Amino acid sequence: MNRTTPAVRLRVPTDEDAVAWHRIFDDPDVMEFHGGRSAELSVYEELTARQRRHDAEHGFCLWTMVDEAGRVIGFTGAQPWPRDWGPKGEIEIGWRLGRAHWGKGYVTAAARQTLQRVRSAGVAEVVAMVDARNARSIAVTERLGMTLAEVFTTPASQQQGHCYRLPLRTLSSP
Repeated sequence: MNRTTPAVRLRVPTDEDAVAWHRIFDDPDVMEFHGGRSAELSVYEELTARQRRHDAEHGFCLWTMVDEAGRVIGFTGAQPWPRDWGPKGEIEIGWRLGRAHWGKGYVTAAARQTLQRVRSAGVAEVVAMVDARNARSIAVTERLGMTLAEVFTTPASQQQGHCYRLPLRTLSSP
C-alpha cells in the first residue's frame, strides 16, 4: 500500500500536554498493551516534566505528536530502557497514539522523525520493546526497518514480548 505520509509535528511536551495525554490515553484499546488502563493525571504531569528535562540534557525525549490541525494526538520518542530485565540502559524508541488517529500513518511518520533526531543526538542503535500480541506496533517496527533480535517473557505479566533493533550509524559514520 502506498499512501501519503501525514503531516505530524513533534514538540517537547508542555504542562498542558499532560492533560491531553491523560484524556486521549484514557481508552482501554489504547492501553491494552500498557497495563490495560490509563494512569492518573499526576503520572502524566510527572512524565511530561521528566521529558522536558531529558530533552534538555540529552537532545531527545518522548515528544508530543501534533497533527495537521494542531491537535495533540499522542507521543513518540526515545528513552533509556528503565527496567532491570531486557536491554537495560539501551535507548528504546516508543510511541502511543490516541485511538481516533490509528491507521493513518501518524506513528510511522513520527517514529521516522524520532530516528533522525536520536541519530543526530549521537545514539548509535535503538531498540523497540513490543508485546508479541501488538500487531500494529510490530508493523511499525517493520516499516522502520527494525529486525527482531530477541523473544522474551515479561516478568510481571508473563506475556511474550519482542525486542527489535535498529543500528543508526552507517558504515561511513564514526
